[in-house]
Amino acid sequence: MKVMSKIDEIWSKLEAEGGVVTRLYPEKSKYEPVVGLKGIEGNRFIGFLLSPSFSFEEKRWNKIKSVKIETYPHQKSNILRIVLLKKDHQEIFSTLCEDLINYVRHISEESILVESLLGRLEKWQMLFEKTNRQGLSLSEQRGLYGEVYFLKLFLEKTRDKGSCVDSWMGPEKSVQDFQYSNWAVEVKTTQGKNHQKIHIASERQLDDSLVKNIVLYHLSLDSRQGSGESLNSVIDQVYDSLKDNSLIASTFRAKLMLAGYFSDHRGLYDDMGYSIRQENIWKVSGDFPRIREKDIPEGVGDVKYSIVLSESETWRIVQEELFELIQQ
Repeated sequence: MKVMSKIDEIWSKLEAEGGVVTRLYPEKSKYEPVVGLKGIEGNRFIGFLLSPSFSFEEKRWNKIKSVKIETYPHQKSNILRIVLLKKDHQEIFSTLCEDLINYVRHISEESILVESLLGRLEKWQMLFEKTNRQGLSLSEQRGLYGEVYFLKLFLEKTRDKGSCVDSWMGPEKSVQDFQYSNWAVEVKTTQGKNHQKIHIASERQLDDSLVKNIVLYHLSLDSRQGSGESLNSVIDQVYDSLKDNSLIASTFRAKLMLAGYFSDHRGLYDDMGYSIRQENIWKVSGDFPRIREKDIPEGVGDVKYSIVLSESETWRIVQEELFELIQQ
């Protein structure tokens, strides 16, 4: 299921009408976004209306080979314009633009807007560099399946779908996969019979001195060609649950891309299916077997370790307790 975003629909309509045109994007913001086509080649762009005195440092901005950032005078304003140069990157560019609009929609100061756009663009730079990759590795597919599966469960339990999708921080390489206010959930997947141990990436991942409530959510999966639920299927289910809110759906789409999932690669993920052998949930607290930041001797870093699942029964909880905990 390839989802066309609102901004894609605008560009497609402009391209069908022909000519070089600009239209305001239908989202309320102090710095109104504009959408249009540039030049005779009709390069897609998004722009933000700024004051005529806005100063632009081209060398500082233009670090992404696939896009060009420039200013363009427009009536009594300047447009800060982000132009797509490579048409084969249209899917990523569309998602980037919607992400930028969502990211800066509540900013009221021009200087902060510009700095925020720059920071966000730098985050997306790596995404354009990923486009030549031939899909996710098997372990990456399995990890993404686990995170999206948990997101699907979370969406079924909550009324605040926007906050739910916002809490998914795994694609942004945060300490835990899901984070919000006073809680965090770390999602782990293992395959087949090899589920006696869970690998922890750092001393901060299960450190409840940094966040009040930490939950470890584990899926033991059976992976088979042509059997079980595919990665595409669980992603489509999440899209379906967000079909009435295009803004939240575009946020989900952006996070998928940051995770390395592109719709052009869907065919690579059709055959591999996952069946859940076992679901384990633990509330991390007290003497739960883990290493915390305060336990590390001075001068020691890059700590990675494993947890033996059979030693963690005392802290086991059920799904109902988990979702009560993370919606407080």
